[in-house]
Amino acid sequence: MTTSALSIAAPDLSRRAPRSLRIRLGGYAHLPRLLDKFRAHIAGQIGEYHFNCPIDQQLLAFIGLDAEKVKAAVATGQGDGEMLEWIQSHAGPQRAAWEIEAWSAWMTSRCPASDPGTAGFFASALAKLSSTRTDIHTWADLLDLDDHCSFGGKS
Repeated sequence: MTTSALSIAAPDLSRRAPRSLRIRLGGYAHLPRLLDKFRAHIAGQIGEYHFNCPIDQQLLAFIGLDAEKVKAAVATGQGDGEMLEWIQSHAGPQRAAWEIEAWSAWMTSRCPASDPGTAGFFASALAKLSSTRTDIHTWADLLDLDDHCSFGGKS
């Protein structure tokens, strides 16, 4: 599949947000978002999002794959189900369902409180989005709010 053919299926992340970190594929939190971002990056439609950001790197480290290898597989035009099969056959180490579930639960509930180095960044990012939201505690919360506000939503 050519890059132009991929562009048809690739989300335009300058016009809409990628899927939430909370959405799962094969039990993996963040995998659909990563695939959206990689497809958009390949198609030149990534907008303000970042290819292989630290959260992407955490998922890739957990599944044992390199961003460039995944990007090359995404560039072939495979759908989500096909990409999941590719990841499962190329990942190392192989993960049991309970490990994937535990990692995904951790990923969706991660908060900066346990890491003072990121707590300031989190507070600053939240302050730019809202001064009144007291329900934003996790990175998933913050990403969802940022995605919402970035495309015209009110905090």
